[in-house]
Amino acid sequence: MPVATLLPFTATPSRKSSSPTSFRLTEKFILLLVFSAFITLCFGAIFFLPDSSKLLSGVFFHSSAVETNTRKGTDSDSNIAVGTDEKILAKIRKDHEKALVEAKDTLQKRPDEIKQDIQNEKDKVFKEDLSKGGKDDDNLPVIEYVQPPGATGHEPSDPETKERREKIKEMMKFAWDSYKRYAWGSNELRPVSMQGHSSNLFGDIKGATIVDALDTLYVMEMYEDFEMATEWVEKNLDFNVNAEVSVFEVNIRFVGGLLSAYYLSGKEVFRKKAIQLGEKLLPAFKTPTGIPWALLNLKSGIGRNWPWASGGSSILAEYGTLHLEFMHLSKLSGNPAFAEKVMNIRKVLNRLDKPQGLYPNYLNPNSGQWGQHHVSVGGLGDSFYEYLLKAWLMSDKTDEEGKKLYYDALQAIETSLMRKSSGGLTYIAEWKGGLLEHKMGHLTCFAGGMIALGADGAPEDKTGHQMEQAAEIARTCHESYARTTLKLGPEGFRFDGGVEAIATRQNEKYFILRPEVIETYMYMWRFTHDPKYREWGWEAVQALEKHCRVEGGYSGVRDVYASSPNHDDVQQSFYLAETLKYLFLLFSDDDHLPFEHWVFNTEAHPLPIHHHSKKAILI
Repeated sequence: MPVATLLPFTATPSRKSSSPTSFRLTEKFILLLVFSAFITLCFGAIFFLPDSSKLLSGVFFHSSAVETNTRKGTDSDSNIAVGTDEKILAKIRKDHEKALVEAKDTLQKRPDEIKQDIQNEKDKVFKEDLSKGGKDDDNLPVIEYVQPPGATGHEPSDPETKERREKIKEMMKFAWDSYKRYAWGSNELRPVSMQGHSSNLFGDIKGATIVDALDTLYVMEMYEDFEMATEWVEKNLDFNVNAEVSVFEVNIRFVGGLLSAYYLSGKEVFRKKAIQLGEKLLPAFKTPTGIPWALLNLKSGIGRNWPWASGGSSILAEYGTLHLEFMHLSKLSGNPAFAEKVMNIRKVLNRLDKPQGLYPNYLNPNSGQWGQHHVSVGGLGDSFYEYLLKAWLMSDKTDEEGKKLYYDALQAIETSLMRKSSGGLTYIAEWKGGLLEHKMGHLTCFAGGMIALGADGAPEDKTGHQMEQAAEIARTCHESYARTTLKLGPEGFRFDGGVEAIATRQNEKYFILRPEVIETYMYMWRFTHDPKYREWGWEAVQALEKHCRVEGGYSGVRDVYASSPNHDDVQQSFYLAETLKYLFLLFSDDDHLPFEHWVFNTEAHPLPIHHHSKKAILI
């Protein structure tokens, strides 16, 4: 597939390429030729076969002629039928003559003239759409695409950094090529058994790795692979499935991935697919409170919550991690319903009392009341806080409500959950009914990057204090890696019983290629340029290569404290979407997806900031 069409900053989106009106003259010309041949054949039958008028009536005008032969009627009825037949014959002769004239005129034109006529027709249709407020064939508003700054970047000038960046790209190529070879079209890859892997999180939707990897392929300038993935999305990505999906996972991976691919490339197929899927997810909000169900059947629109969730509750991190994508869906579709749904979630939360200012992980969508009082900045809670901050940033810092909610929540987290171990490690504990559980999950390690990202807007000159907190969390999470045998971080680690930053339970010792620690390194590098963050990232690269790379891709491991890895045989789609992308950006210059123009959704899909004062950045 041609690479030249996707050179950085020169993408010229084919905005109407999929519209049937795009090729009216071409289609018209072909149809005229076919129609002319058909009419000629018909007239041959009419004028040369015996009793041709009856034949014509019986074959072409079944409703009048045939019915006349099979039912009783008056003479006047018969005369009307004959008159009608003559009028129809006259109309056919007239249309036939007109078609022949138009075909003859078209054939006399040179190819370049025909091409120009087609372009003129396309321009005419586009202008008509703009003058009407612009709707395409899928009833979507016409949007003048302009690529936001920094979609691709320059190679680092430092030779070592450049070499390491190239290594990350080689890792991405190996992971992607392995997926293509052994699991193309499946959701994920089993790299040890070299076959496809599915997950009930996506129901019968296919291609999670393809959609998740789209923007990583683009930002790494792997354009040929990006085109291959685009073609698969256009031809094979189907949401018309009778299956139950996780609203949260489908939103952050599929909707987020499609939106990001659109903003990076300008390809309309991604915008259309994202909106189609967004519309499929809207029935999840049909609850008494508007708090969405966790699970949704895409065909029936029937939703429910996880059976293990407290009292049939919805999960904070799931219903609270829709805001970024749904705000963009409203912008791109012209449908305010998406934005209204996620803003209503805030209204529900604002009416509730928060224990010690904290947000419990469980909320009943029927009663609108908290479930079990369990608070975590890791699993079940994490990305809710992230999206409060990023909603404010994405709005060009106009969403004052999102800003206040974030900083108030962060203050409550610092007061009630953030602790320092006897060895001097800062960690964020979990809160259960007033009691602290002194453990921290790998998922919680994203918080270092989040706090650094929000430090500049912190109230009462707390910027320096929050940057210190972010650095301390980054150090703690690095220690969780350094204190394992494989130098890869466990799923969870504890600060009790005489241990610090170490997993003590078998079900917390696994590593599934998660990105959160790398994510925090990337943010800390961008804000401090302290070389230790790149060194820590490079340590993770070496561990991934040594212990997770297998013949058929990259696999998670079951025990990071074991002397040799026991692979779980899954190459998670987020490894390509997040882990490798954050590593690549860690070794890239700051102008590659710069923070003043982009925010990342929780699956690391970059979405543009809505700059109200800059017309060029459209969302």
